[in-house]
Amino acid sequence: MSKIIIWGRKSSVNVQSVLWCLEELDLSFSRIDAGFTYGVVTTPVFLKMNPNGKVPVLIDGDGPAIFEAGAILRYLATQYAVGPFWPKAPAARAAVDKWAEWAKINFANRFISDVFWPVVRTPPSQRNYPAINSALSSIEKELAIADKVLATCAYLAGDDFSLADVQLGHCLYRYYDIDVVRAELLNLRRYYDLLSKRPAFRRHVMVSYDELRA
Repeated sequence: MSKIIIWGRKSSVNVQSVLWCLEELDLSFSRIDAGFTYGVVTTPVFLKMNPNGKVPVLIDGDGPAIFEAGAILRYLATQYAVGPFWPKAPAARAAVDKWAEWAKINFANRFISDVFWPVVRTPPSQRNYPAINSALSSIEKELAIADKVLATCAYLAGDDFSLADVQLGHCLYRYYDIDVVRAELLNLRRYYDLLSKRPAFRRHVMVSYDELRA
């Protein structure tokens, strides 16, 4: 068994971001299903690792349990990555980290809670389409910022793939896959198509979420 263990179901978007990062860094790991219908997260053993009872949780060898996907990603990048994915110099690292944080707060979190779940977990006859469309419009105003940036560079934080792209990209498969009318953000679409060519992205992000459907 690998010294890196990740707890969490593969249909969890936050788990997907960690799995994607692990493979991009060429790290071996083992995964244990947890959360949603798989249970585990309410057991004493799991709650000792994460008292919030949520996935993902990562343990690296004899190290402490780490929870919250963003913290796990920064740990992996700091421990195992090199620039340009996660630069050593503070200013260069901040240039990546600011976009990683922006993507998580302004897109990923809001999209999953305000658009994805209301579409996927709610039968069509019960969906609040005005609320969904309003949330999507607000989120796409943020995505338009990324679209403008991506007009001048290949990736979110520059011309090299970085941790910022994991934080923005890990929800884009669902953004483009669900049944909504999307804004025409041509640079963002080009960027998504570029990410879609990465084997780790296809393996860990472009996966079925049918088990989540209502």
